[in-house]
Amino acid sequence: MSFKAPESLAEQIAQHLGQLIVNGELNSGDRIQELRVASELNVSRGSVREAYLILERRYLINIVPRKGAVVSAMTPKHVRDVYEMNILLIGQLCRRATLVWKEGELQPFLELLKLMESYAAENRVMDFYEATFEFARMAYRFVDNPYLEDMLEDLQPAVRRTYYFAINLSQEERERSMVFFRELMASIMQRDAEGAVAKLEQFANHQCQTVLARLDPAPVRTSTQSPKAASERA
Repeated sequence: MSFKAPESLAEQIAQHLGQLIVNGELNSGDRIQELRVASELNVSRGSVREAYLILERRYLINIVPRKGAVVSAMTPKHVRDVYEMNILLIGQLCRRATLVWKEGELQPFLELLKLMESYAAENRVMDFYEATFEFARMAYRFVDNPYLEDMLEDLQPAVRRTYYFAINLSQEERERSMVFFRELMASIMQRDAEGAVAKLEQFANHQCQTVLARLDPAPVRTSTQSPKAASERA
């Protein structure tokens, strides 16, 4: 593989490595060797180092002195922290979009919802997974807040990592995700902002529990507890 766009080379490298982390080809604790990456992608080591800084900002790696880039651990605390922040940020996005949309602006969301239904029915896991994140990105314009958008984009890779960990488990989890998006869309169309946020929190808490259960088969707290509450207990 070779990347040819120098103006965004570090970002391309970061996206490539990030995807390997998200889908589990690179696991917690794995060292990502700078020289090997540069050689495999036919890029400079300086570009790889820039990519590492991007990945560190996105919580996918840690840069360790004398060791280099290491894939960050997905510990229970990490999972709870990611979901806690994502609920706060996506909740704000959801609340704003519910209150300000105008006639005709929800049609793209309805079309995407139909596409997601077909992906779920056909068990097209990666297509479904990508569509769920596109759903959130389409809502950015309703908020018109570059700071919120930047925070969501920086957090998104860590969210993708945990979310893929959950929905890749079974068809049942993907069907549950589909039910959530249908109910969320219904609340948005009714301009029920608090109802939409409540559904978001309920779904996110379930996702958090699913990931925690897979990380540690021992019994974990019930899904009625928030990630924040569990983090305070840990």
